[in-house]
Amino acid sequence: MGQNLSRRRFLSLSAGVTSLGLMPLPLSAASPLLRRWSGAALGGPASIAVHHPDPGTADQLIERCVSELGRLENIFSLYRPDSALCRLNRDGYLDGPPSDLVVLLSECIWFSRLTGGAFDVTVQPLWRLYADHFSRTDSPAAGPDRDAVERALDLVGYDELLLDADHVTFAKKGMAVTLNGIAQGFITDRIAEILRSGGCDSVLADLGEIRALGTHPSGQAWRVGLADPWVPDRIARTLEVADRAVATSAASGFQFDASGRFHHLLDPATGISAARYASVSVVARDATTADALSTALTLMPIAGADRVLRDTAGSVALLTYPDGKTQTHKGDRSAS
Repeated sequence: MGQNLSRRRFLSLSAGVTSLGLMPLPLSAASPLLRRWSGAALGGPASIAVHHPDPGTADQLIERCVSELGRLENIFSLYRPDSALCRLNRDGYLDGPPSDLVVLLSECIWFSRLTGGAFDVTVQPLWRLYADHFSRTDSPAAGPDRDAVERALDLVGYDELLLDADHVTFAKKGMAVTLNGIAQGFITDRIAEILRSGGCDSVLADLGEIRALGTHPSGQAWRVGLADPWVPDRIARTLEVADRAVATSAASGFQFDASGRFHHLLDPATGISAARYASVSVVARDATTADALSTALTLMPIAGADRVLRDTAGSVALLTYPDGKTQTHKGDRSAS
């Protein structure tokens, strides 16, 4: 997990709303039944396509969603110095934290335990180490020395993140959190629930991760294109989804060096960038789960991934290996 949010723009929508630089799919023809919004969320392009029996109500709900996006960004953003997250990282504690931050951090700890620590939001010191190293023109191409990596690793550990309703505290000075492996999914779910509760029966929200409510107003499933991890302008695979969320993590999403050896998917156990898969996409019941698992599974062998998928009923992982081979995993079942 790292600080550049464009790392996840590996999904293309087919609702007349397109993701950054990706190929539109056949269902992308304009539909008069959909109300649309496009803008930005957490530093990346964002879009919402909504159907409601009353277009005026749809527009009002979209306005509520945009307001909620701004509110949540003021909590979770690493780009806004006064966000709750930035204040926590700066001071090492936060008194009277926003309830949404406590809820999300609690979910982060749950996913950390579920994945045996593969998902860990306290990896931000590692990200800073690599970013600082490669920002200097005279830095060795081999990356930071091992002693520096070990010092950063000493500040990584989800069990050192202490929280309750009234306080969030780091157990060690110098710790820091990034929510970039889960906040987009969490926000996507929040927006989807606003629209669902407002009576929208067809929704496709792309706020860094994708969540579909119902089907396209035409009655067809929403179509989501997964980009080729080596040629992002090319759609490698198309998924049909309804009442599901999709998230993708790929090593090529953000790279610290020109070779791509050092990238944002950092292993909290070793401090080294993951090399097991070229990309991992997860289809799950909600975007928070899809987001967290797509991050964690990039670090996990098949046996561990299968266990996690079994424990999150209904989740499916689409794995692309460095040699181009692909596999679909559904817990203990797989198919090439």
